[in-house]
Parts: sequence; structure tokens; C-alpha cells
Amino acid sequence: MEEIETEVIHSWSAPRSLSTSLMYSFAQRDDTEVVDEPLYAHYLKVTGVDRPYREELLSKMESDGNKVVNNIIYGPGGKKYRYCKHIAKQRMPGLSDELMKKGKHFILIRNPLNILQSFDKVVPSSFNELGLADLVSVYSELCAAGKRPPIIDATELQEDPEATLRGLCEDLDIPFQASMLKWEAGPKSVDGIWAPWWYKSVHKSTCFGQTDKYGSPFPALLYDVLEQSLPFYNMLRSHARHKRFPKLPTPSLPVPANEKLLVWVGDEILPRDSATVSVFDSVVQGGDSVWEGLRIYRGKVFKLEEHLDRLFDSAKALAFNNVPTRDEVTSGMGPGFNLYGCTLIVLAEWKPPVYDNTRGITLVTATTRRNSPNNLDSKIHHNNLLNNILAKIEGNNANADDAIMLDKDGYVSETNATNIFMVKKGNVMTPHADYCLPGITRATVMDLVKMENLVLEERRISLSEFHTADEVWTTGTMGELSPVLKIDGRVVGDGTVGPITRRLQSSFKKLTEGLGVPIPTYQQPA
Repeated sequence: MEEIETEVIHSWSAPRSLSTSLMYSFAQRDDTEVVDEPLYAHYLKVTGVDRPYREELLSKMESDGNKVVNNIIYGPGGKKYRYCKHIAKQRMPGLSDELMKKGKHFILIRNPLNILQSFDKVVPSSFNELGLADLVSVYSELCAAGKRPPIIDATELQEDPEATLRGLCEDLDIPFQASMLKWEAGPKSVDGIWAPWWYKSVHKSTCFGQTDKYGSPFPALLYDVLEQSLPFYNMLRSHARHKRFPKLPTPSLPVPANEKLLVWVGDEILPRDSATVSVFDSVVQGGDSVWEGLRIYRGKVFKLEEHLDRLFDSAKALAFNNVPTRDEVTSGMGPGFNLYGCTLIVLAEWKPPVYDNTRGITLVTATTRRNSPNNLDSKIHHNNLLNNILAKIEGNNANADDAIMLDKDGYVSETNATNIFMVKKGNVMTPHADYCLPGITRATVMDLVKMENLVLEERRISLSEFHTADEVWTTGTMGELSPVLKIDGRVVGDGTVGPITRRLQSSFKKLTEGLGVPIPTYQQPA
């Protein structure tokens, strides 16, 4: 056969990942020759790992890794493509850089839950034997070189082989061939020396078999290896091609800088995508948590003590145990306090005011009533927000920014997210905080009203009074002071931001510029 320059396709995987089935699939192409684990002998020679076939393999296969790279992987061939099946852990240090620089690369992954029992029948399973960390290393190195490899999941390959193979061929920029979907049963001439130990099952196959819906019970002895390996599989899976089950689109972030956040969860700092809590945590199973949102102005935390007071009061009201101290929340964050009981989460992100405080917002009145203290006291700053969410859905459906919520008697309580104020004939009014959270920004604005020598009334206020108000605004840590220009289709005042609203916005801004607890490491921009 005439030798021609061959383009190499590298498949990287952990063992028992349907990699041999995929090799058989590519072997059915009329333009492809395949090579089964060409670096295996080099791996055994360098590591000294024992295998039942070790001596035979070392005597019959080239064990000099760089000779393998130059002469076998990238040597001349007889077909357009050469498909090289690699097990990631066999890529040992010291191999020629050409291995990764040249050719087309892709990664095949499989859930270690489905790998371990099969692997353990031949070789005792361990984290190093599976080599998922090595597979992540392959992915990272290729990405760093600007050659981000496509990733396919073995489960997708079993459930919809044609769509998965078509997608892979598209990513590799090679034509799909229908012959890839079937092969003859039995041993193959391309099999490695190790086939009698590892390929008994695949030799019975003629195509990519269906997944076992239920599987067999997972052995407890392999649990530790599974626990160690799953994070690496999940990291790669997050970048995999999903044909039948496409990933939901990643939501756009209002502030791009928040894409690379670090988040404190429990007793460790984690990247944004890894910041999770256990499904066994009570916040997941029952919404059993309390929270605070704080703002930082000019390197200082605004109203820190007030927020901490409310946080600890809320935790006490819910009878939380092992609550971290104020010092641990604000400075130490040591791992010792979170061994039992509460999980502390600190999420610091860039967040501009959530409303347009220059042009104002619109509100509608929700049919959903605010919780009564008889049912769930809103003075506890908890995470059970379904009451608010239902009202917010009504606001969204009406194309409003937020929704006003009434108490059981029909008086205005607050919005789904903020406290609310109104002005009539120069007097400032706000509802009693009987049904709503007595917000810290609300209390701050009430103090500012008095400092500005304005009349303040805290009383029951009907919805019609808000409809006929001269000015209306909402208050909240995330929104600050937000002018309301329309309620239920009715224009508030003359439809512009009112003078008292602007006056208090200005006073609030001055207060935030001077008040607050400094962050020790904060550097004021030049």
C-alpha cells in the first residue's frame, strides 16, 4: 500500500469509557486506520505498573515514548486519517511536545459510577488507575494551547450514537460515515495484546449498546474512589457536547466582572461554578436559612452593624444552632465553626442598583397578599420567599418592575422586594412594618426625613392613597431609593421624579459616602 501523509485523530479517555467501541466505530470508516493505545508499553516501562500481560507487551510493543510519537503516531500511513485511542494516564512526562501540538484531539468521558465496577473486575480500582485527573490535564493543556477539544459523554454515545457521532465528526471537521454505527462481533486485528483481559464484553457487541437503566448496586468499597473521581468527571461534563439534552443557555451577567467570582461556602473559598451546597442542607430541603444583602460604598460596608443585628436576630428566631460569631462572619471565617449546624455563605459581587433610580420604575398591585405574622413573620429575614416570588410573577406578567403587596385587610404593606414610601402635600408616609420586613434602608430614610425637617407618618395606608400620591419611592439595600412614576396604570404626581424624592436621594448618597465600616484590604482607586 502506498504510504501517504496521514492526519491523526487523538481520542483521550479514562479506561472502561467505551473507548474500544469508539475505536471499532472509527475502524469501519473507509478513510481511517486505527491504533490501539500506542503509548501503553511506554507507560508500563516508566511506571513499573504490573499487569498480567506486562512482559509480553513490553517485548512486542515499542516502549520508547518518543519513538512511538514520531514513528507510530505521526509516521506515514496508508489512509487519510489515523485514529489513535489513548488512555489519558499513559501520557507520561517527557514525551515530545509534538504529541499534543499536532493532530485533532477530542475527549471521551464516562461517569465513574459506570466505570469502577467494570474496571475493578480486572485491576483493583484507585483514583490514579482511573486517571481522570490526567484527563483533565489533557483538556487544560489543549485549551491553553488554543486547541479546546470537543468532549463527548459515553452515555450520549449509547443513547443516540448517530447524533453524537455526527456531532463529533462535525467538531473534528471530517465527514460522518454511516458505517461507523455497526461492526462485526469478535476479536479484531487492531486489538492490543491486552484484549483477552479487557475486551470480552466489547467483542460480543456489534454496535453501541443501550445503557443499563437501573444497573447493579454500587459496592461500598469503591465509594471513596467514586467520591474522588466525580468532581473531575463533572468538570469535563460541563464542557461536553450534548445533542439530545442541550445545556440551558448561560444567562448573561449584567456585570461581566462577576463571571470570575470567588465565593465563601461553609469553610472554603470556591470559584463561582463550584459554589454549591449539599442537597441534604436544610436550605435545599426546607428553605431553612437567613440572609443579608450589604452594599459597599467607597471601600466601606454601609450599615454593617444593623445588618448583622438583623441576621443574628433572624437566626435566633429560627432556633439555629452553632451560629458563627460576629467576628467569624466579618473577619475570621475559620473552618472550625461550621463542623455542625449552620453553613455560612459569603457572596461578594459587583452589583449596581437593581432599578433605574434616575428615570423611575412602575408598579402593579398583586393579588397575592403579604404573609401575616400569624403564618410566617416577615421580620425574620429568611429565604422562604415564595410569597414574594408569586407577587413578582404577577409584576412580570404585567411588564412592571415590581408588585405592591397588600396585607390581609387590604392595606399596602410593601412591594415584593422593597419597602415603600409616599408623599402627600409635603408629608412623607410609610406603612407600618407589621406585615413587612422593617428594612435597614427604610429606617435610614426615615431618619433622613426627620433630619430634613419633613413630617413623617408611619400608619396604615390604603392603595387608593398611593394611587393619588404626589410622590412615591421604594427603598432597599440593592435598589437604594427608587422613584415610582406609575402604579396600576395611574401616573404618580406629574409623572416625573418628585422634589422630595430627589432631596432624599441626595441626602442618602452623601450619607453613604461618609458612613460605613472600612474594609481593611480595600484600596481606594487613584
